[in-house]
Amino acid sequence: MHILDKVKQTIHKYAMIQPGDSILVGLSGGPDSVCLLTVLDRLKSELDITLTALYFDHGLRPHETPDEIDFCRDLCGSLTVPFHVKKINVLEHAKATRLSKQESARELRYRTLKELAKTFGAHKIALGHHADDQAETILMRLFRGTGPSGLAGIPPVRNGIIRPLIETERKQIEQFLDTEGIGFMVDSSNLHDDYLRNRLRIHIMPAVKKLNRDVIKTMARAADICRDEERYFDLQVTKALMKLITRKTDRSIELFLAPLETMDMVLLRRVLRRALDETNGLREISFFHIEELIHLIRTGKAGDRIYLPAERRAIKKYATVLITAEPTKRIQTVPFDLSAPVSVPERDIVLVPKIVHREHWNGGFGDGKQTAAFDADKLHAPLLIRSRMPGDIFCPLGLAHRKKIQDFFVDEKIPRDERDAIPLLVSGDSVAWIVGHRIDGRFAVDSATKRILLIDMKPLKI
Repeated sequence: MHILDKVKQTIHKYAMIQPGDSILVGLSGGPDSVCLLTVLDRLKSELDITLTALYFDHGLRPHETPDEIDFCRDLCGSLTVPFHVKKINVLEHAKATRLSKQESARELRYRTLKELAKTFGAHKIALGHHADDQAETILMRLFRGTGPSGLAGIPPVRNGIIRPLIETERKQIEQFLDTEGIGFMVDSSNLHDDYLRNRLRIHIMPAVKKLNRDVIKTMARAADICRDEERYFDLQVTKALMKLITRKTDRSIELFLAPLETMDMVLLRRVLRRALDETNGLREISFFHIEELIHLIRTGKAGDRIYLPAERRAIKKYATVLITAEPTKRIQTVPFDLSAPVSVPERDIVLVPKIVHREHWNGGFGDGKQTAAFDADKLHAPLLIRSRMPGDIFCPLGLAHRKKIQDFFVDEKIPRDERDAIPLLVSGDSVAWIVGHRIDGRFAVDSATKRILLIDMKPLKI
């Protein structure tokens, strides 16, 4: 079947395009996107569509990008298709979101495509994913660990994005370009096997095709079946999730525990997968980590947690489970001059100081947790409230030796994502109190103490 007929068949099968649609085409200059734009251009009269092309400059290959832009501009000029270039800063976005470079580029592209589609008045966004991409995606997800939803592969149509080449194989694309004498650019990053997808394409897929020369079609059919089943399960997941979410932001989601703890495993995996996929900061969590999360929900105690990739974490509470990528809180450094209470908003507490002379003291030195007592004359300015710093040590009251703050936190079983949010009272260069836990014995009240500093830790009332 000629590629034009193949693409028309796919467009009609999935109802990708309606007459009068304006289509924004992602154009990289590679063979897939060049083929896509060329085929849609040849079908535009029959389909009654208009086209606009967009090139993304990711800022990652400055030595190749200018040539690609010139090529794409010339191609669009020959087809009389409007052409635009959009620069996106992948590295900056990756740093800000703590995503991998590839996931960051993907997220930025999709977000920007949707924004520019509105700007250009485009009804659909067309991307050049083809049948080989589909097979590679399914294998990649299998290797990373996935369920049936992952085996559904790349959707032909979703949220205004269409993939007219999704049933067309790479060899058909290359044959079409070769027969028509249509040039294209080669992205050098696709020639290296630094990434899993490249290794699959370069090393694995050729071997698989020797075992089954129709493997691309076979995997495409399997993906079709999985997508049909996913549509049914999606309805069930949507109904369940509507009753589960108690709080959600762009980087965290909190779910009620009671329904999750008794939910059928098949539905539970899908509910958690959807919850994570729809929370931008929680994507890229694998099937293996979903299983860890289920174990936490089913067997964990309140306060238990697991640590997920890229500093994400899940915390089981009494009635909910929180899955978050929010940065851990860190105490801001503030002076403590003892003349007035000092607030620690990161912990929702206020520290209230009081100086008492020994002759007016009726005994009792606090527990070192809610109330702490110090020999005021052993403390030295500047007094600060701050978070822990590398190399911090103290001498825990009751012990005869020094101890690293880090080791103390480990021994006390304080979760590592909470350690930066524990205030320290610092006297000069020495830690005098791990607030809420224990004081340093060097600053404790003794028989020679004349002035006692009492500090009460109270809830911060706003």
